Formats: sequence, C-alpha cells, structure tokens
Amino acid sequence: MATFLYRVGRLAFRRRWYVALVWAAVLAAVGLGAVTAPGASDEQFSMPGIESQKAFDLMEERFPGASADGATARVVFVAPGGEKVTAADNRRAVEDAVADLADGPQVASAADPFGAQAVSEDGTTAYATVTYKVTANELTDDSTARLDRAIEDARAAGLTVEAGGDALEEAGGPGGVAEIIGVSIAAVVLLVTFGSLAAAGLPLLTALIGVGVSMATILALSDALGLSTTTGTLAMMLGLAVGIDYALFVVSRYREERGRGRTPQEAAGLAAGTAGSAVVFAGLTVVIALAGLAVVGIPMLTKMGLAAAGAVVVGVLIALTLVPAFLGFWPNAVLSRKARRSGRTDDGGADNGGTRWARFVLRRPLPVLLLGVVGLGALALPVADLQLGMPGDEAKATSTTQRRAYDALADGFGPGFNGPLTVVVDARGDADPKAATQTVADRIGGTEGVVSVSPARFNEAGDTAVFSVVPSTAPTDERTKDLVKTIRGERPGVESEAGATYEVTGSTALNIDISDKVQAALVPYLIVVVGLAILLLMVVFRSLLVPLKAAFGFLLSVLASLGTVVVVFQQGHGAGVLGVEQTGPIMSLMPIFLVGIVFGLAMDYEVFLVSRMREAYVHGEPPGQAVTSGFRHSARVVVAAALIMIAVFAGFIGEKDSMIKMIGFGLAGAVLFDAFVVRMAIVPAVLALLGDKAWWLPKWLDRILPRVDVEGEALSRRPEREGDRDPAHEPDPAGLEPART
Repeated sequence: MATFLYRVGRLAFRRRWYVALVWAAVLAAVGLGAVTAPGASDEQFSMPGIESQKAFDLMEERFPGASADGATARVVFVAPGGEKVTAADNRRAVEDAVADLADGPQVASAADPFGAQAVSEDGTTAYATVTYKVTANELTDDSTARLDRAIEDARAAGLTVEAGGDALEEAGGPGGVAEIIGVSIAAVVLLVTFGSLAAAGLPLLTALIGVGVSMATILALSDALGLSTTTGTLAMMLGLAVGIDYALFVVSRYREERGRGRTPQEAAGLAAGTAGSAVVFAGLTVVIALAGLAVVGIPMLTKMGLAAAGAVVVGVLIALTLVPAFLGFWPNAVLSRKARRSGRTDDGGADNGGTRWARFVLRRPLPVLLLGVVGLGALALPVADLQLGMPGDEAKATSTTQRRAYDALADGFGPGFNGPLTVVVDARGDADPKAATQTVADRIGGTEGVVSVSPARFNEAGDTAVFSVVPSTAPTDERTKDLVKTIRGERPGVESEAGATYEVTGSTALNIDISDKVQAALVPYLIVVVGLAILLLMVVFRSLLVPLKAAFGFLLSVLASLGTVVVVFQQGHGAGVLGVEQTGPIMSLMPIFLVGIVFGLAMDYEVFLVSRMREAYVHGEPPGQAVTSGFRHSARVVVAAALIMIAVFAGFIGEKDSMIKMIGFGLAGAVLFDAFVVRMAIVPAVLALLGDKAWWLPKWLDRILPRVDVEGEALSRRPEREGDRDPAHEPDPAGLEPART
C-alpha cells in the first residue's frame, strides 16, 4: 500500500499539469451535467416493511389518484375575542378568502370550512384545506402570492389568520451561510497551524474542488437516481470536513519530509505513501459507516449515506493526486516563512505541546482514563430519557405562521387534531363492506383516548374505506403512541367480529413506526459497521486490542454527544442560545445519523494518531516512547483537523431546518468529545497501561489477515537513491519557482 501510494504521489507531482487538467475536466463535465439536468425533486419518504407504509401502499392501489403528492395548505381562521367565525361578517370574510384561494390556476380544490364541517364546537375557529395540483417546489410565485394575499385580506377583516402545510415550506438544502462560517474558521485554524497562507489555502482549495465535484455529480444524477434536494446536504457537510482534513495530513507530512532534507518530489511521494495510506484507511472506515446506513432499510437514508460516501471517496482521491500535483506547482510556498528562510523545518525531535501532553498522560494513565470515562459517561446519562419522533410544525419557532396555525388548531379542536390517525379498512370479499367498516369504526371509536371518528370514505369499487381517528393527546405525546399500540393490539378481535382487515397509518402512526424501526435497526447496524471497522483496523495496526479500544472509545463519544443533544433539544437546557425555541422528541433518524457519521470520523483520528505510534513502534521504539513520538508528529495536526471539523459542523447549527441544526450540533459535540477526550486522553492512557500487549496479535490471526504497509516500513527499507535529498536544502524564499524534476 505505502509503496504504491508513494509512486502515485511522485507521479502526480511529476505530471502535475496532467493531473490538474484531468480534475478540471471532471469538474467541468459534472458541472455541465448539473446545469443541464432537471431540477431535483421532492423525494417521497417511504419505509418498506412497516404497517404505515403498507397502509399507504394499499390506499394508492385502491384509491388511484387520491394520494397525489400535490402541495397542501391549511388556512386557520380565528374570530376576534368574544365573537364566532359563524357570525355574518366573519363568515363572509372566510368565504371570500376561500373563493380567492380556489381561483388559482394551480389549485385543485379549496374546501369551504362551513360546508366541510371544519368549525370548532365553540365556533371560534375554522380551517380551510387548499390542495394544489403540483408539488411544493413547483408552486409559482403567483400561487404563493395569492395565498399570502388571501390571508392578508382576511386579517384586514378582523380575523386572526395563520397557515400551515408544505405549500409554505421554504426550499430545503444548504443555504451557504453555514459553509462560509465553517470555511472561514477552518482557514484561521490552518493559518495558525501552518504559519503559511499557501499551506492554509491548499487544503481549502482542494476540499472545495472535491465538494464541487461531489455536489455537481449529485445534482447531475438527481433526476435519474431520484435524489432529493436534502440528499446533498450530508455530502456537502462531510465532503468539506474530510476534504480539508485529508489534505491537511498530506501537506503536514510533506512539510515534515522537506524538513528532513528530502527533495520536493521525494517528499510528495513519501507524504502520499505514509499519510496517504492513513487517509485511504480512514476514508474506508467513513465509507463503511455511511454505506452501512442501508442496513436500516430507509431508501432516503440509504441514498444520503451513499451520496456522502461518494463525497468522501472523492476527497480521498483528491488528497492522493491533486494535493501532490499542487505541491509540484508551488513546492516551497507551503513551508513556513522560517523554513523558507533557513531551509529546514526539522525540529530534531524537540519537545512540543504534543509530547508534553503525552508524557503527562503516560505518568498518570489510570487517573486520566478514569476521568475521561466517567466524564463522558456522565454526559451520556440523559440518553436514558431519549424520546424519538419526527419534528413537525410544533417544533417551529412561535414567530412562524405554521407554528401559530398548529397552536390555533390545537386550541380550537384539541391537541390530537394536528395528528389524526388514518385507518384503512380492506373489506374486499366481505358480503357487506359498509357494515364491516362501521363495526371497525365503532370499536375504534370506543377506545379510550379517541375523541372522534370521521365518516368513512369508500373507493369506487366499494370494497375499501378510509376514515380518520382524532386522539385526545398531541402527536408527540407518549399517550398517543400507547393509543396506536392499543388500536393495533385489539385488531384480531375487531377483525374477527367485522369480517374485514384494517391498518393504521397517518403522519403520527408513521412517525411511531419509524422510531420503532430505527431503534430495532440500531443494534444490527452497530454490529455490521463496528465489526467491519474492527477488522479493517486489525489489518491496519496488526493488533487485537487497539481496534477494540477504538470501538469502545467511539461508543463513549457518540453516547455523550447524543446525551448533550437530549439535554438541549429535548429537555431545553441552553436551547435558547442555539435558537431552539421549541423542544420535543429527538428526530427519529438522529441516533443512526450520529452513529454512522461519528464512527467514521472517530476512526479518522484513530488512524491518523495511532498509525504514527505504530510507525514508531515498528521502527524499534519502546511502547511509551512510541506514544510520545506519535503525539510529537500528529497531535497538533489532529487538533487542527478536529477544530476544522467542529467549525464546519457547528456552522450548520445556524440553519433554519431543525434536522440540519440538530445534526450539526450533535456532530460538532461528537468530534469534540472524540478528538479531545477519547483520542487525545483515553487512547494514550490505555496504550500506556497495556504496553507491548497493545500491539499483540494472535499468530493464527496474523497469518489470516492480509498485510498492508500503512506505516511505510517498506519505504524506510528502500535504499536511498541519488536525488532523493536536496543537496542545497535551501528552498526558493519566494516559494514561487516550480520544482525541477
């Protein structure tokens, strides 16, 4: 591995113009494809294998065209204090607004609340449901303006009017501000780390090129593969973070080799052969974790994981080829000003912050280990209170009309009105489908916790019916979840009495099913991903205990991160600081996202840091000294890489989308815990306690596992050739003269 990548690095350095032109051509090609491709569609969420999805599929089969994915808007009218919406003036204002809404060219229907019995019992609140012929992202400015105008006219008549529904949702996807914040902080960190504008700019430039290639590819393939606008968000987030980090490690190793007197081309080859090997295996762990999201069985999640994995692969390829090529154009510019003046960057093994910290841990391994484990364990305790759900309008800020519409409907019709259950009755083969449906409706309507049951609506064949069930509790209330389980649990007796089968669906039941399926998939996902990664790390480190220690540290960091997410987004502590105005259940997919992404990133730091320790150990240093050597060479770069990732992820906390905000916060916290507590404290403490045993591998396993040279041992045994070292060893002070090869 190391020898092959060494040759790749030298070739990319020597043939830098060809490499640069190839990547430019790739970027132009996928960019052209992205420009000419149809716009990304709003992907319809589906989860095969759950009851809610089966019911949706049955409705599409028996009610063709009725479940079209057109946008909807629910306009809520509230009468002034002491009045009713049924009063003449108020009723006229509502009817005028509904008539104006129904007149739009993209509107399929607008239900009059007085004819549709959509008025609260006390007469103070009414709502009109507007259904459009097109999806939300296909609505024209005229349609949205007509909706806004109708609302304003009704408000001018004295009514309080709010609106919810996907017709009012803003287009999703990354907005750009988060990326700018993350890149800006990353630039500052790189500049402080390297002391050179070129060295700081090179990882940023190559990472942006990689993200450009990845995002353009996703956009170009969005229509063919059914990718949504949100699919690329995760790819952009991870592609930017790992792209900067991978280039950072290659550039750092290049500077180190230059300081040892290597020629620019030789230094580029050695950087690709050593740091590049770590990049390859770190990238593989990320790809395994992301591709493993397919285990959950959610098509949207699978697509997001594969798209992000593709972005990581692009980042690895760029770090191995384009970074050495750019080093070939400006071989001395990435060196610090001091190094360009003196011609040397090698510190001769002098102590730095990394070695001082390593020696501190080596002197007190047990206290450091206990403090780290207990601290992360304490942060992980709130996970025991974790409640999963899917955020809806109730999670939006009170300043939004969607949230106010949600609250108005809850006040007028009860908290369960915002999350009705949909029951689909399959009476095909029954002699009297209407009687069978009525039996099912009566039995469900008599269940404790049910407020009302709507009249059944039959399909044209008359063998399938649909009716709504309004719970007495809010959609995210645990009692609503218990009600759904009760209705489903009573099914055998009800179906036996009615002679027909039924299934429960709707947004509330769907969210409950998603949460249950995600929780059930979490353990198999962990087994698959962690198991594969442990095998991969065994190959990398030729050790049994180091991979197991890496997996244990990951579990600590991810549970601590999830615990902080619960504290902020569910319990509300410090929520206002992050702009979270409404707390509630944690997004159902959050644990899977966190486990998958953080595991890959955690293994990044494990590979980068421990591979230098392994390299020193293989070259003959005692275990304790190998730990110190690893920290001497890698600690500063690992810290810089972690700070960059934290900056990139934390930038997404400012996004409006609650899912992106939560993911950004969780990932930033996980990287913080994993890099600074697990990898920088727990790892050296464990290695100090294990000593030589840390690198033990059973002989039978050693024979089975393939051998890959990640430490560059083959490169160190390779006889030094003429021209490998720079005889002058005095780089061009301006750093602008291309290398002579």
